[in-house]
Amino acid sequence: MAANKVKRYEVDLYKPIQQHFKKLGYDVYGEVNDCDLTAVKENELIIVELKLHLNIELLVQAAKRQRITDQVYIAVPKPSYNLRSKKWMDICHLIKRLELGLILVSFQKSGTTMEIKLHPGEFNRKRSLQQGKKKRIALLSEIKGRHGDYNIGGSSNTKIMTAYKEACIHIARCLERYGPLSPKILRQMGTGDKTLSILNKNYYGWFERVKRGTYYLTKKGEVELREFVQVIQYFDPAIEEAGASLVLEERQKED
Repeated sequence: MAANKVKRYEVDLYKPIQQHFKKLGYDVYGEVNDCDLTAVKENELIIVELKLHLNIELLVQAAKRQRITDQVYIAVPKPSYNLRSKKWMDICHLIKRLELGLILVSFQKSGTTMEIKLHPGEFNRKRSLQQGKKKRIALLSEIKGRHGDYNIGGSSNTKIMTAYKEACIHIARCLERYGPLSPKILRQMGTGDKTLSILNKNYYGWFERVKRGTYYLTKKGEVELREFVQVIQYFDPAIEEAGASLVLEERQKED
């Protein structure tokens, strides 16, 4: 049978890890008070929990061992997927967050080896927040750009109402109500600083330029706009209040 087809057991992980810590001068013991592997050198105590799969049970078990020592590792077989993948990076982030160490065991025809991928250590929360600063700004910007809660949390395979889409609906409703308009008038009606960019990008195919500086709502836009009754109802009062006088003023200038 191929090496990756051989049925493995948790005990198969033990030997290479035992040998590693013995070479470093530790006294190593298996199954001490429910701990899979313990390594002791002077006053230093290391605990390693072995599992064939990295799951919540293993993380809980390791977290409980942190009541005994701050040197706790989890050990699992090396996964078959790319260790540079987002999935793996997210797993490593969680392990770091829990301040655990990580050991990967590889089973090859030439023998079984182990590699320490992460050492236990204090998680730097301040640094983590600094690294996520751009994502925080983007999240708050998205929240600020939304005018209602039109999505259900936890939904999958459904269309999500974003701040960008709300802005597209706002512009489309203005054009539907008053006909072709310029980006300047649309902005004055409250459609936002990104109005021209939205019209030019035309992501949903709702807009078309009549002439330089003037846009109208396409048939596709008219039809699809009917899907967003709640959003339209939100924008309508402001559109009615600001629109009539602004549009009349622009039309008079054109005449």
